[in-house]
Formats: sequence, C-alpha cells, structure tokens
Amino acid sequence: MPYHGTPPKSNRMKAMEQAKKQNKPKPKPKPKAKPKKVIKMPKPMMKPRQELSKGQKQLMKEHKEHHTKAHMKEMTKLMKKGYCFQQAHDLTMKIIGK
Repeated sequence: MPYHGTPPKSNRMKAMEQAKKQNKPKPKPKPKAKPKKVIKMPKPMMKPRQELSKGQKQLMKEHKEHHTKAHMKEMTKLMKKGYCFQQAHDLTMKIIGK
C-alpha cells in the first residue's frame, strides 16, 4: 500500500525533538567590570621637583610627537615626583598606554 503524507518519526527523531524543547537558551552573563591594573611602582631615582629640567623638557618635546596628551601629562606628573624619563615612560605605558 503506498504511503501518503509524512513518514512516521523514529524514536531517535522523537528524542532529538524533546531535547530541543528542553534546552532553553541560557541567559548571557553580565560583563564584569574590569579591575584596575595594579602596578608595582619602583622607587624614584631623583628627588621630587617643581618643574622639569631643560634636558627633560627637550626630551618631552621630542617624545610628544608619538604620544597622546594623557600620556604626556602622566609622564610629566611622574617626572616631577622624581622618576627619570625612562621610568616615567614605562609606568605610563602600563597605566595609560600610548
């Protein structure tokens, strides 16, 4: 006798359909706030000062071409605290970036 309509479903097909119905999509977890970077600060090489020296100002002028205002501001602040140019640059790259 010819079969008309949809063929009967096998037990495997029935099991797959039931599994689909039971598996509800899981809600996405809320993104966690990024913790602030904890950076171990080395000791400054020099004493704190009010202004940068002539040599430091010249270095900062040349350095300015490659970095953002935020980077330069942070470096200036660190250099006034007594960090040398290289220390200030390395710390600023970790804290702020380019």
